[in-house]
Amino acid sequence: MSSRQHFLSLTVLYGICFSCVHAAVYGPVISADFPDPAILVTPTVMYAYASNSGDINIQVATSDDDGTTWTLLNGVDALPDVGPWATVGLTWAPDVIDRGDGTFVMYYAAESPSQTTHCVGAATSTNPVGPYTPQTQPIVCQTASGGVIDPAGFQDVDGQRYIVYKVDGNNLGGGGACGNANGQYSTPIMLQMMEADALTATGDPLQILDRGPYDGPLIEAPALILHDGTYVLTFSSNCYNTDLYDISYATAPSVSGPYTKASSPLLVTGDDGLTAPGGATLTPDGTFMVFHATVNSNPLTRYMYTATISWDGTVMNV
Repeated sequence: MSSRQHFLSLTVLYGICFSCVHAAVYGPVISADFPDPAILVTPTVMYAYASNSGDINIQVATSDDDGTTWTLLNGVDALPDVGPWATVGLTWAPDVIDRGDGTFVMYYAAESPSQTTHCVGAATSTNPVGPYTPQTQPIVCQTASGGVIDPAGFQDVDGQRYIVYKVDGNNLGGGGACGNANGQYSTPIMLQMMEADALTATGDPLQILDRGPYDGPLIEAPALILHDGTYVLTFSSNCYNTDLYDISYATAPSVSGPYTKASSPLLVTGDDGLTAPGGATLTPDGTFMVFHATVNSNPLTRYMYTATISWDGTVMNV
């Protein structure tokens, strides 16, 4: 057994808190099912967005005190129309960027009936709360590889825009945990260059990370920032409905890589009393993070938590 596998096993089995010495985790700050949260920072308000719940396609919450307290906007659907290419009910892992011209762009994953997989799409609004108007076609599907999920936007210092996303290879059905227990299918993280409108893909996507022997059946939930000249890619490993789910990260000297995974996850089950932390998004300055953790396994319910981040060079701590 590797040191990292031993680390995860001890944490899950015995609840050992290896990172409590750095503990700066708060919450739950939203005590409702609010999975896969993303964060948008504006001059006066922080916004959080989450996957579908009930008849709401994309949930929204706000904070006017720098992320200390949050208000879930009950009944508000940021994406009431998922687009002609998609169907409602499986709208996952949104992310919202400010395009800088008065327009906000939402990226999201939704089921495409024509492709029978998830695709990544985009929608626009002049109000961070929405309603967002979807584009008529998805950005990317990669159907033969299992579809795509978990998009997140990023703008580099030169102004070039990108999205990162996960190829949903475990959707092809390898059996067991998350459909890929035998590791038959690849679940890479991809980097896609976007045009200035942040809506149109340009060039071919580039694979920047894939799972390793300690990641279980998949990696997913990517999000990308630039911190002090280093590109930092956060992601989750293992199956979302198990206690092995975590928040991990990798760093690179260039947006295209190579990305090197950290020697241990940022958060795992047992840290700060959490179970299956995952789906994390950092603020662009890398000092604050939103994420979910499981509070009930049946029905699966995940509340939103926050954390303050400190850095030791390229090493993240909470």
